[in-house]
Amino acid sequence: MSETAAEALPPAAQPITRAVLELDEYAAGLGWDQPARLFALVDTAALLKNEPGIARQLGLEPGPEGQLTPIEQDELPAGQALDSFLGTVAWPDAVAGCALVVERLMLPPSAETAVPSGMNEKQLAKWVAGHPDREEVRMTVAVLRNGTRETALRLRSKDIAREVLTGPALVPGLAEALLATFED
Repeated sequence: MSETAAEALPPAAQPITRAVLELDEYAAGLGWDQPARLFALVDTAALLKNEPGIARQLGLEPGPEGQLTPIEQDELPAGQALDSFLGTVAWPDAVAGCALVVERLMLPPSAETAVPSGMNEKQLAKWVAGHPDREEVRMTVAVLRNGTRETALRLRSKDIAREVLTGPALVPGLAEALLATFED
């Protein structure tokens, strides 16, 4: 089995991983209890070439091949479910990928067997919020048009950069939803 050049790089050297970690650090600087944020990921070299004015505003300089620049989009509509909102998103061809930063409550896998059946979404959210083993997390999920994905997961209880978990399959459902924004 042969590896592509990008697959052979250490994870933090891959452009999508660098972008996810950059966005995680940006969100960490804003603090907790923030609304979800959506970002377009654009190829930095293409942005420098095709949109030099924007590149100057962003303070961009040429970097490694494949470098991605996150560009924050308008605030997500209040009160609209995230999956419903993502179903309305479409990207122009110049966008190489996208990323979403969102905070959620999560339970450890051991709590799954204790989830009462028959609850609606609102009841389930209330039950999770009251569970003693709940954990507040910030998920930064990024995908590229070609299907590449990466996630940074930060626990509020371990809110330091060296404790951020990364990996392509940490939040697969959200990655799939983001990939769907690139379908025709």
